[in-house]
Amino acid sequence: MVQDEKVASNDGADEQMLGANGVDDKLAERRDEVKFIKGDYQNGDAKIDIGTVNGGKPAFTGMSKEELMKYANDPFWVRLRWIFFVCFWAIWVGMLVGAILIIIGAPKCAAPQPLPWYKRGPHAKFASIEHCKPEDVQIANKIVASGVIYELPAALTYDVKKPELKEKIKHLVSLYSGSDTKVILDLTPNYVAKESQLVKDAAANPQARSAFVWVTGRTSEPNNWLKVGGNSSAWEKYDDSYVLSQFQNGYYDLKMNSTIVRNELGSVLRHLVGLGVSGFRLKNTKFFVLSDGLDNELTSAVPKDFNLGPNDYGFYDHKQTTFHSGLGDVLYDYLSIVKNASADAFLSVAEDVIQPQVYQLSQVPGAYGIDLPIYGDFVKVLSNPKPGKSLEKDLENTLFQAGQDSWLQWNFEDVDVNTVQDPSALAMFLSLLPGVPVVSVNAVEYQDVSQEIYKQIASLRRSASYMHGELKLVKADPLVAYSRIKSGNPGYFVIFNPTDLPQAGNFSATDLPKKMTVSYFSENYNKVNESATVTHSAKVNLQDLKVSPHSSIILTYVPENKE
Repeated sequence: MVQDEKVASNDGADEQMLGANGVDDKLAERRDEVKFIKGDYQNGDAKIDIGTVNGGKPAFTGMSKEELMKYANDPFWVRLRWIFFVCFWAIWVGMLVGAILIIIGAPKCAAPQPLPWYKRGPHAKFASIEHCKPEDVQIANKIVASGVIYELPAALTYDVKKPELKEKIKHLVSLYSGSDTKVILDLTPNYVAKESQLVKDAAANPQARSAFVWVTGRTSEPNNWLKVGGNSSAWEKYDDSYVLSQFQNGYYDLKMNSTIVRNELGSVLRHLVGLGVSGFRLKNTKFFVLSDGLDNELTSAVPKDFNLGPNDYGFYDHKQTTFHSGLGDVLYDYLSIVKNASADAFLSVAEDVIQPQVYQLSQVPGAYGIDLPIYGDFVKVLSNPKPGKSLEKDLENTLFQAGQDSWLQWNFEDVDVNTVQDPSALAMFLSLLPGVPVVSVNAVEYQDVSQEIYKQIASLRRSASYMHGELKLVKADPLVAYSRIKSGNPGYFVIFNPTDLPQAGNFSATDLPKKMTVSYFSENYNKVNESATVTHSAKVNLQDLKVSPHSSIILTYVPENKE
């Protein structure tokens, strides 16, 4: 039996119940066809078939298997499926290749660069270039030197292009050509002989006199300036003029900020680089910039000797002739000339800068106009039998005044000749400070320190913790100690005992581990403290360690992670 009934129009009651608008209206618009089909079963079951009427859209039921199989072998659909299949794998392979190329081509984290050769050190310091000999190479090898320093006599500074001197310099460079050792020259460029071409040019051309402190129209000496370290006038008569001569008789001072001098010295530096010289240390740098005026020098507020009088150089403060502002910029001009001639070369000083701020650039606070400054008396204090001051405080002050990022020259020639400290202990302690050791071959630091110690020092100085690590001073009075550490690398803990007795380390640093490994120690370490000897690679408890008198020890440790 089929019952097909159309739903009659809604009456007013229906409209009130379903509402006249919105969702209720949409529900009211739906019309379904319901068919009741009686089954053949005796129990009276019936089948209900609900269809759609009034234009309603039937629900999507998909295609049957039989309908799909009609297209399974259709050429168009077969071809389309293959196109999609190939495109999928091509895109997948392309993404894989792209990912690999990104990994390969992505910029790597730059590995820390090794120190340039002139910072790596040590440097061996010899005498004059005129006394160089083949045996010097073996001396340099003993201290594993990266550079050798020879002095060019002051009178020859501007004569380097003369054939005879040129051959001497080439011979010097050839001595070290078979090694990694570079040649460094100490130059004195701030005065020239009366017979030099610069003086002749100035005498003939008044405009060329800007290279000197040249005073005309005077019948007497312009002021009270004296020769350096002497008691005679710094002025010399030249025809009808006076020319400043602070150093030697017959030699006239140059104004190193003069364009004429800059061109002349720049030519000398470039020529020497061309001959194979790799570094320069300039002497008398504090005199490079002179006062434009001719005012008298004033009496020093802190005289070195109260017995000095107006005719003595030490009686005055010399503010007219030394440490003038702009010195760092002048030196940077010469540094630029050297770097332009060879990026591997360097330019520094041969003497203590005394006033570090004057050697810094005017436009870049804290940056020096030179490489490798020399500053402070720490080497002297450390080696002094009776230092009279805190070694830790003096070291801290030296590094602070020089600039925390400075790479200093540690002049081993400053070691006190009467020192009671073991030379190898001094060498070890100083060599792991930020800077480069300068070892004079005439000093006890060369004569009384074995090659084995310098090999150990060279090995430590090539480590990442030294080259790029942080320096941290550790309070351990009366010991002096510091650590060198770079993240991801073993740290070094360096301890020096300047006293006459074994000393326990009351170390205040909280980030140091309790146990460390012995890396190296000075040659006298076990000889002066036989009751507490140490061995290489042995484990030691830091709090129980007693450092031998006048000795150094270097410990290795792995930094503890702070949670």
